[in-house]
Parts: sequence; structure tokens; C-alpha cells
Amino acid sequence: MDLKIAGRTAVVCASTSGLGEGVARALAAEGANVVVTGRRAELAKSIAAQLPSAIGIGVDMMSEGGPEQIIQAAVDAFGSVDILVLNGPGPKPATALDVTTEDIGTAVASVVRPQQRLVSLVLDGMRERGWGRILAMSATNIVEPLPALALSNIGRPALAGYLKALATQVAPDGVTVNLLLAGGFRTARRDAVEATKAARTGRPAADIQAEEAAEVPMRRFGVVHEFADVAAFLCSDLSSYMTGTAVRCDGGLVHSL
Repeated sequence: MDLKIAGRTAVVCASTSGLGEGVARALAAEGANVVVTGRRAELAKSIAAQLPSAIGIGVDMMSEGGPEQIIQAAVDAFGSVDILVLNGPGPKPATALDVTTEDIGTAVASVVRPQQRLVSLVLDGMRERGWGRILAMSATNIVEPLPALALSNIGRPALAGYLKALATQVAPDGVTVNLLLAGGFRTARRDAVEATKAARTGRPAADIQAEEAAEVPMRRFGVVHEFADVAAFLCSDLSSYMTGTAVRCDGGLVHSL
């Protein structure tokens, strides 16, 4: 299927590993110019070198001036930004009883502030051209909060609320704004977490993987391309009547509709 984004330029935040890298590769496969970003400059450049039309930028998007560096590099290389894929680390794990007032400010600042700044830098151009795609990679805890991720339960819904409000305002301009919520996926990070748990408990990693996968109705974790393919569609010309929505890609893990 032709997603009709050949020649469009996509900035994919935090795309040097895992789901972010998968999305960058999926968009590149559709003919988009891709800006690979991450704190590890050499890795970002290495991944970009494997793609047909891409650049790699080493920058911390949460640093002062980080969002500006990313967008300026994209404009310098390709002229404009048509697709913005928001992605980044969540706040530290914490239960609701552990949360402090200072933590709340940090959670909102880390999840919302850099993402909003990135949006502000590309939005005018998208609206002027009458076409744009903003997609936030998020997690299912905006639908079903997780007890051990209280700070993420604060920050991620805050970003979702901002994006939902934005979607209604820019819809007449041909700009769509959506979220894609990830459930459990087989990534190097998950493998490492399970290996650490196995070493701590003395149990085989395969047993831990099987137990965790059994909680998913599909009885398995997703693989990266299954998330990336949905993301590419939501960034495409074919999703032009989808906006202001949160799409789950979780193997049925969340119990609500």
C-alpha cells in the first residue's frame, strides 16, 4: 500500500532504538526523508546512513535549545517538516504515595514541555502548506493508569489533553494530531529488564517472559514493526480523516474499549 508520503520530511524523536527506531525505518521505507534523533550522536548518524534519505542528529530534546536544534537541522537538510513524531523518556517510576509536589512539576516538564516546543516550531509551516501530521508515541497508561507509574500517569495524560485540544483547532488546516499508545513490545530494553529480573531472582529469563506475555490476550508481546506500521499509517496521507484520537496497539491488553 502506498501511503503517499514519498518526499515528505519526518522528524522522529528518540529514534535511535526500540519503537522510535522502528517508526523511523517504516517512514523511510515509504520514501519519506527522515531525521533520526537521540542523545547518542554516532548511533543516530549510523542509523540514518542505513536509510535512503536521512540525517542523524545527536541532541537531548529536553535540554535548553534541544528542540530548536532538531528542527533547524531538519529544515537545513530538507527545507521543511511535514511529519513530527513525538517520543521521549517518561518520568521515573513511583507510586502515588511516593509522589512529591516537586515530582509533579518535573513530570509535566519532562513529558509536556519539550513536546509542546517541538510542535510550536513546526505548526505554522504545516498550516501554511495545508498538510501536516503530528503523532505522539505514548503508552496505554493514559487510558488505564498503572500503580507503579504515578508520575507517568500525570505527565502523559497532560500531553494527551494538550494534543486533543490542538487537534480541534488545526483540523481545518489539514493538520492531524493523534496519539499511538504502546502496550508490551519485544525491544532490547525489555530484554534487558527481564534479564536483570532473572539474575535477581535466579529464575530463567524465558520463564519470566512467558509469565509476562501470558497477561496479554494475544499471549505474546508485539514486535517493533507491528507498532511502526500503525504509526506510519497515522503519519500518512491515507489517515487524513483521523485526528484527535488515541489509537492503542497493545494486543488487547487494556480492558476498556
